[in-house]
Amino acid sequence: MGLFDSLRSIFGLSAEADATRDADPEDLFGMSTAYLTMEAELDFVPADAAALCFSAVDSTDFDSAVDDVETILHAGEADTGTAFSRHEDDHGYHWVVLEDDDPEDLVTSVHFAADTFVEEGYGSRLLAAVFGFERPRDGARAYWIYSFRRGAYYPFAPTGSNERDNGIEFKLASVLDGELGVEDDETYWYPLWPDDPDGHPWE
Repeated sequence: MGLFDSLRSIFGLSAEADATRDADPEDLFGMSTAYLTMEAELDFVPADAAALCFSAVDSTDFDSAVDDVETILHAGEADTGTAFSRHEDDHGYHWVVLEDDDPEDLVTSVHFAADTFVEEGYGSRLLAAVFGFERPRDGARAYWIYSFRRGAYYPFAPTGSNERDNGIEFKLASVLDGELGVEDDETYWYPLWPDDPDGHPWE
């Protein structure tokens, strides 16, 4: 995956030092209304996928917590049809990837997974939640990334390999500020580059 060293910086040691508060999965519910604003005011519709990124720790207790997350998501898959998969990227980060054409189900599933980590005592291992959007008229993609270490969202609009549309990002931040807790320090708007310019950051 093309997350590069910046991911390690923002979600790793640097973010630990600059963390503003503990991880709070309740912030994720802001996306339950934000996706409506994204479509109504910005012409971006949900990409039917979201992901949760976390770092692992070598312990049987943590493995048990991950098993609990999978159990919850399996139950959700049966109830709502939200498909999920897990994998480890080339940098050693772990991802839970969720797919569903109902954005409410995606938000709920990401929240359940994150909240389970917190309840099991591993909230500090949560790195980011990523929600995907696309603009049908031109195929533009945009993401809202929630940094658990910073307790804030920020926009990311990739346009190709190592390129991003700052205009779209600032527009998203302007429109959604107040509805989402947007990171006001733009130095923390770190990109999550996908390996494939047409792919998602978690792929």
